[in-house]
Amino acid sequence: MRRPCRNHSAVFKATVALAAIQGHQTLAQLAERFDVHHCQITQWKAELQQRAAEVFASAEVKREPGPDIKSPHAKINQLALDNDFLAGALGHLGDASAKR
Repeated sequence: MRRPCRNHSAVFKATVALAAIQGHQTLAQLAERFDVHHCQITQWKAELQQRAAEVFASAEVKREPGPDIKSPHAKINQLALDNDFLAGALGHLGDASAKR
């Protein structure tokens, strides 16, 4: 019978990955100790090693640029002007068509 999927916290993953990196216990021992599969420990360890540089990155490097809002705002303004113009133009046409 299969065990249902479990979601582990980031703290738990970090703890297990650090224990694997330290190398005081084998993967089998760690798997038994933390009750996770040894392949999962290997994946968490590899991810920790790949992303370790992010921990020491400066705040400027971590900060991602925000979305560009100038272009959509310009488009909205243009569409608002077009709507106002067309509403005025239709108002003039509406008066003329009402006389027919």
